Amino acid sequence: MHDNMLQNPFCRAWNTPRQTPPFSQIKIEHYQPAFEEGIRQAKAEIAAIRTNPEAPTFQNTVVALEHTGSMLNRVTELFFNILECDGTPEMHAIADKVQPLLSEFSNSIHLDAELFRRIKTVYQNELDSLNPLDRKLLEDTYDGFIHSGADLDKAGKKRFNELSIRLANLTLAFGHQALEANNAYTLLLPDKTRLQGVPESALSLAAQKAQEQQKEGYLFDLSAPCVTAILKYADDRELRHEMYMHSSCKAFHDPYDNCQNILDIVTCRHEIAQLLGYQTYADYALHDRMAKSTVRVYGLLDELKAYALPAGRREIATLQQYAESIGFEGPLQRWDYAYYAEKQQQALFHLSTEALKPYFELQQVIKGVLGLAERLYGLRVVASEEIEKYHPDVKVYEVYDGDRFMAVLYLDFHPRATKRSGAWMTNFREQYRDKDGQDVRPLVSLVMNFTPSTEQMPSLLTFGEVTTFLHEFGHALNSILSEVPYASLSGTNSPRDFVELPSQLNENWAVEPLFLETFARHYQTGERIPESFIVQIRKMRQYMAGYACTRQLSFGYLDMKWHTTPPDQLQDVYAVERSVFDTVELFPVVPGTCMSTSFGHLFSGGYAAGYYGYKWAEMLEADAFNCFVQEGVMNVETAQRYRKTILSRGGSVDAMQMFTDFAGHEPSPDALLHRDGLK
Repeated sequence: MHDNMLQNPFCRAWNTPRQTPPFSQIKIEHYQPAFEEGIRQAKAEIAAIRTNPEAPTFQNTVVALEHTGSMLNRVTELFFNILECDGTPEMHAIADKVQPLLSEFSNSIHLDAELFRRIKTVYQNELDSLNPLDRKLLEDTYDGFIHSGADLDKAGKKRFNELSIRLANLTLAFGHQALEANNAYTLLLPDKTRLQGVPESALSLAAQKAQEQQKEGYLFDLSAPCVTAILKYADDRELRHEMYMHSSCKAFHDPYDNCQNILDIVTCRHEIAQLLGYQTYADYALHDRMAKSTVRVYGLLDELKAYALPAGRREIATLQQYAESIGFEGPLQRWDYAYYAEKQQQALFHLSTEALKPYFELQQVIKGVLGLAERLYGLRVVASEEIEKYHPDVKVYEVYDGDRFMAVLYLDFHPRATKRSGAWMTNFREQYRDKDGQDVRPLVSLVMNFTPSTEQMPSLLTFGEVTTFLHEFGHALNSILSEVPYASLSGTNSPRDFVELPSQLNENWAVEPLFLETFARHYQTGERIPESFIVQIRKMRQYMAGYACTRQLSFGYLDMKWHTTPPDQLQDVYAVERSVFDTVELFPVVPGTCMSTSFGHLFSGGYAAGYYGYKWAEMLEADAFNCFVQEGVMNVETAQRYRKTILSRGGSVDAMQMFTDFAGHEPSPDALLHRDGLK
């Protein structure tokens, strides 16, 4: 190691509380040298495995490989997580440089003939003699090499390497373009003239955004709180139309156009799949998922569609009638949906989104969500002032099970220009056991884009935001409670269509009185949320369930269309999208809009040929939550069984086995259809 690298924080032990990242010491100039040094070290460690004169064994080959690259893992996990939630132009420039290096390094491992020979020898000699957990690591390692081109001939390996590097660059470019497009639009209104109906909380946020840019009036951007405020509440229909159009055509025929990136991405993926012997990329991607095949994916989507689409049509017809009854003329358009649905919901349930928000002040919601983990799993979550954070907005906690330290938890709630949209859970460090057998606990981060506080009022969450918090915390529990010796199998490292089970199951408590009564109090009066509100919240769960399900199914079908169709039949992004959406359309088509060009889950995230997984996991969680319903939603014994059979096991056990160990049977969509009132 060069002397100047000794000053790089990534090359030193972090003498910090819980060995957490010393964010203030890490400068922009540290990243690229750390990536390069991390790759150099990892290559040396792998070379030692490859050239080991001893006969290949599970320990000296597979476990040794699992423990390589500790420095590279450290810089990779930190850099790309910060890039997503606080990414500056300088960081994006570094990402453009290091992504090809990382792809090339990954390929150098998986396409290494001698290393694969050792792994294959272990696979042939030891598979049947290993305990189930070690067997799973060996199977996943061998399978990972096969599906990364290890069995290809020399020409095939060369082409695989070229394609994977190109694909990595394309997905990075897609995400960057989508973020730029999202940040490119702002709407500044000088006064409230066009903002009739928009609640004061949203106006306060818009006024604050304007002040931050040293402007007068009200500034709206394409962050979720701003878009929702206009579409759901603005009486000015033209304003709703304008906001809808800008939020629905990001990176489509604008300076940040992603159309060619999409076509290039699906072409790369298709060629990789065919190179490895699969007909389509979906076939390739599904080989290690719970669904296993496109037949089962379409089977679930089609079964849900049979119930959801007719229900959605009835719901929209009823909404049309309601809108006409209060003076609307003409067919409802997409920019009318949220506005009239909010009004109809109030008429049906006598409860509005805004009426609920005062009971969901962020600090109280935090107490409620963390308190739920304490009641169900015995966890103790303690705020930490000692652990450094990567941004002033972040809150940091230590999580304990009794006196045992379990994890560090970072909570990052509010939008900023350097943060991508949406909400997600990630790790700065996975849980695992090191070479000495010491349990290394995870560093878990939840990143969201919730309504921030203003000078006039604290951060008051919508019910949807509360549900999102519970969702992401379900993922966090999967990492916090992980008890797996191998990082590649711990926490959320489970199949893509299973990993959403813990998050979506955790959402169920959002409508449970025994949970809501612990924290939901009016931020001004301290009054507990009225019982009548809770009753209505539970009833509202089935409101527009057909529409919501159909919308999710449309995304799943679109994903499968992109990844089951030969690229020469995918020449026009808009036409591809319409060919799918027209089969499940509930509103008139809006020319000029396109979702695919900013659909990060598919083209810059990890959900390619996997978006169906949300409905798959929803089927799993609805079925699994029935155990809590039958045994008690706050039943600690049920929660501990769930912890033992699912949350603690990560991806170390077959997904179907984990589900049946908890629920006692294989999953069925019936519970989901009944819960949503669709069957």
